[in-house]
Amino acid sequence: MVYLVLPRYFARNSGFFMTRKERFAFVIDWFKKNMPDAETELHYTNPYELLVAVILSAQCTDKRVNMTTPAIFAKYPTVEMLAKAKEEDVYDLIKSISFANNKTKHLLGMAKMLVEKYNSVVPDNTDELVDLPGVGRKTANVITSVVYGQASMAVDTHVFRVSARIGLTVNAKNPLQTEKQLMAAIPEDLVAVAHHWLILHGRYVCVARRPKCEICGLKPACKYYQTDMKYIVEPELKAPARKKVISKKTIARKA
Repeated sequence: MVYLVLPRYFARNSGFFMTRKERFAFVIDWFKKNMPDAETELHYTNPYELLVAVILSAQCTDKRVNMTTPAIFAKYPTVEMLAKAKEEDVYDLIKSISFANNKTKHLLGMAKMLVEKYNSVVPDNTDELVDLPGVGRKTANVITSVVYGQASMAVDTHVFRVSARIGLTVNAKNPLQTEKQLMAAIPEDLVAVAHHWLILHGRYVCVARRPKCEICGLKPACKYYQTDMKYIVEPELKAPARKKVISKKTIARKA
């Protein structure tokens, strides 16, 4: 008889063998306790401002966007004023943002369509939102979720990465597949905040290059940790701290 010896990470009590239902339950419970009030880090005071900020945030950090938008909102406090703006003036205000040329055109096109087609009111549904220049499904879901409190899951690079690593999604090849899998498993009343949970976790803990598993509370449920990172992180944590060697030259300088 041949016995198959499995690696330690296949232990029954590891996250690897959790069912998806168990994994979602663990993750949701952890976030409820540790990040109950998660919200967008973009600064805004009304739907128009959030729409501008989200358009600018594509492939750009929220920090950079928040540094840029105050000048825009000071000069163009309403969508009607932005709709009448000159392209070069808007570009000058957002030139530090990635893809400033395209985003300038998107902002002006969006503003004009909002005024002419939607009576200056930001739509409350995805179909109408994606009709606006510069607005894709992710941006539309942010607006319907944050502004209108709808159960919409905006999938950006952080949500896509974190969901796959933890094992919340299975073989999702694109943001839409990720969105559908998450929407099917997360209770409707938690979808909006879950979007922020996953974004913030990906931004500050489960980062792209080297996730900070040492400080992550989701390790027990995380497939990526159990199968890949566990045997990198645990030896590092157990290793004795390296003593800092001070050279004779440094001692002499301080003296």
